[in-house]
Amino acid sequence: MIIKVKNMVCDRCKTVLINEFSNASISTEKIALGEIVFSEGAEKKIDAIRKILTGNGFEMIDEPEALLVADVKMNLQQEIQKYGALRDTLSNFLTKKLNKDYSIISKSFSRNEEITIEKYFIKLKVEKVKELIQMKNNTFSEIAYELNYKNSSHLAKQFKSITGMSMTDYRNIENWNRKPLDKIV
Repeated sequence: MIIKVKNMVCDRCKTVLINEFSNASISTEKIALGEIVFSEGAEKKIDAIRKILTGNGFEMIDEPEALLVADVKMNLQQEIQKYGALRDTLSNFLTKKLNKDYSIISKSFSRNEEITIEKYFIKLKVEKVKELIQMKNNTFSEIAYELNYKNSSHLAKQFKSITGMSMTDYRNIENWNRKPLDKIV
């Protein structure tokens, strides 16, 4: 049995579920971000599986459109975590990853999340900027370059429009209000 899971965004998510299913004597064959392959007979324990998932902030996905939206989020979150930016345009990246026409992806995402993919992606990048500012290893120009902005003023404008404060103000307050990537909508 294979199920799709919403809100799995990192290796810690997988570790939590591996431990939880092991403790509940529910055998898995594979746990990947957004997907769990259970061993034979797991269908009989579907209520326990659902309880473990929801108890840890995850959710089983059953509807095709919700699966598509979850795949969009998972792929963008992974790319931001790995590289800080896309190495291609947003539409090309998602079309290649999901093997679907971008207009279908975009319409489904907007209908389900009430935000465009582009705005969602900007919010993801702003959270990555917050992380990089918090680490204090890079200048604002270096952060802009790392996240594929043409210049730091473009990044600064986006950051301020999303957070309501400048990057300098954010760095100076040191009361960082970062959001988990799975909570961005």
